[in-house]
Amino acid sequence: MPILLDPTQSAYELQPYKELTSDILTERIQRVRAALGRRLLILGHHYQQDEVIALADLRGDSYQLSELAAAEAKCRAIAFCGVHFMAETADILANRPEQVERRGGQRVTVILPDMKAGCSMADMAAIEQVEDCWEQLAEAINVEEVMPVTYVNSAASLKAFCGRHGGIVCTSSNARAVLEWSLQRRRRVLFFPDQHLGRNTALKMGIPLGEMPVWDPRKSELGGNDRQAILSSRVILWKGHCSVHQMFLPQHVAQFREKYPGIKILVHPECMMEVVEQADVIGSTNRIIQAVEQAPPGSQWAIGTELHLVQRLKHEHPEQEIHFLSPMVCMCATMYRIDLPHLCWALENLAAGTPVNVVRVDEETASFALESLRRMLEVK
Repeated sequence: MPILLDPTQSAYELQPYKELTSDILTERIQRVRAALGRRLLILGHHYQQDEVIALADLRGDSYQLSELAAAEAKCRAIAFCGVHFMAETADILANRPEQVERRGGQRVTVILPDMKAGCSMADMAAIEQVEDCWEQLAEAINVEEVMPVTYVNSAASLKAFCGRHGGIVCTSSNARAVLEWSLQRRRRVLFFPDQHLGRNTALKMGIPLGEMPVWDPRKSELGGNDRQAILSSRVILWKGHCSVHQMFLPQHVAQFREKYPGIKILVHPECMMEVVEQADVIGSTNRIIQAVEQAPPGSQWAIGTELHLVQRLKHEHPEQEIHFLSPMVCMCATMYRIDLPHLCWALENLAAGTPVNVVRVDEETASFALESLRRMLEVK
């Protein structure tokens, strides 16, 4: 890849970067950006720290960022300031065969500034657990009648599992359309890894709780269910959750309504059912941002999503009164791992021709994962 400043040197070590000030780190990052120009894209997820977001070429949610970056014809390297599954998705989309061919065989290098930036939700559904679930379901029911659906917040291996079995990926904004598409084609859905998004979406479609058993991968037999529960199911929910959105509780909603009469409660659909039921507006990260942007001055909000995003909205919209829904600090700790020292270290190594923390999905996994992602794009 022709992104080289000094290809003869060895990789830079991370530790010295941690001793630099934010001003120096920012200046050095800007120097790399100027040198590489449009060949480099820095992607910043909404949950990132402000000083990282300030350096991002594109800001958005995970899938939106990957799609936008993949469409950039001159891009040859992506620094994804997010978490691991996001970098995987960026690699899959940016390096799909037709894109690589269009670039004359050149791949886009995707780096994650800190490889420890993972996702607790994604980790709650390992590919071995999902395959074991599928085998157990095959002994109890006809799995040809089950559509596997994975939330985009999942590992590439799970997206590939869905691709192999005719399944599909969803985002928080199109989950209903994906579930409707799935249930038009098959009798049941196996939805993973976030039970709350699956449950909240299915309830809005009129599917009763009694037809949504929860599959606990830690239970040895049928995920802790009896065969009748599986036979009666329409949506089988995986026992997983977002560690941030799990922290918002019904009593938090009650406290804000009591203290601020007329306040609007705005939450992400990864929140538990009991919170979503009491909210005024439920939506994806982009929907939350749009709701605030479109609200009139003087609006009052209590927002249930990641702390950095809520604080940024509060700063960007001083004409509104914005509160964080929980009295506790609810930030994505793994997203927080991406900081200026890691970003500068990763970018200077990239520019020097010694890329670190490269995320590359193997061809077979990428191929099947791409199938499930393409199905998602066909669903309107």
